[in-house]
Amino acid sequence: MTNKQTDIQDPTTQYYTGEFPKQKQPAPGVQAKMEPVPDCGEKSYVGSGRLAGRKALVTGGDSGIGRAAAIAYAREGADVVLNYLPDEQQDADEVKALIEEAGRKAVLIPGDLSDETFARSLVHQAIDALGGLDILALVAGKQVAVEDVANITSEQFQKTYAVNVFSLFWVTQEALPHLKPGASIITTSSIQAYQPSPHLLDYASTKAAILNYSRGLAKQVAEKGIRVNVVAPGPIWTVLQVAGGQPQEKLPQFGQQTPMKRAGQPAELAGIYVYLASQESSYVTAEVHGVTGGEHLA
Repeated sequence: MTNKQTDIQDPTTQYYTGEFPKQKQPAPGVQAKMEPVPDCGEKSYVGSGRLAGRKALVTGGDSGIGRAAAIAYAREGADVVLNYLPDEQQDADEVKALIEEAGRKAVLIPGDLSDETFARSLVHQAIDALGGLDILALVAGKQVAVEDVANITSEQFQKTYAVNVFSLFWVTQEALPHLKPGASIITTSSIQAYQPSPHLLDYASTKAAILNYSRGLAKQVAEKGIRVNVVAPGPIWTVLQVAGGQPQEKLPQFGQQTPMKRAGQPAELAGIYVYLASQESSYVTAEVHGVTGGEHLA
């Protein structure tokens, strides 16, 4: 690929097109240990001041889509708080260095979003660290593949909902009194909300809940000048896939079924997270934006 995402090139070959080697990590996994390592725009995303002076909180900001958003936000002029699990410190430290290299402030706040006390405190820690909040990019998620519904434990089902859905409620409820007109909330659903895979029953259903919650919230807060939008990725190469999110036998062909015949890379979502955070999307709220390689949302 060329040095900049904005350079014209063939999207079918712009990123990795081969099969993925089988690999497994204990959850939550470390992106730096993946083969190949996902592309989050570390070398290709070039900013242009679209978020100058903004203050952003990114959950799941250590790796994958959250990492791509955090890097882009910094290069567009925003200061960033990153939330992630303590086991993901290695990845988070890399993102912090990239944000500071862009001349912006980076604040690391590790913690488990499935804990209500922490999730609510995260908002206040972020506000205290940055002096306010303008952008919530809520990306963190839990995904564990289980082939048979009989083998999904209540513990897993509840944890998946706590991370993916309950934390969304806790964080947005806590943040809204502090958000001013012009603020943007961006949630992360999935093509799984529309086309659920049989081995992702709990995950897919949370992504449908995220979509519905976000649209309803958007209508509730629109008159306050706060926008809420949803990004719905297709098959994106992230650490979720090797840390239990996909059955090992399906991993080599991950993303190959799309019309583009390849998986997406986190870097390919950076632009939409920037657009939805910026004033360019001032008349866009309650919308769902698919990034799916042609596996369009129904």
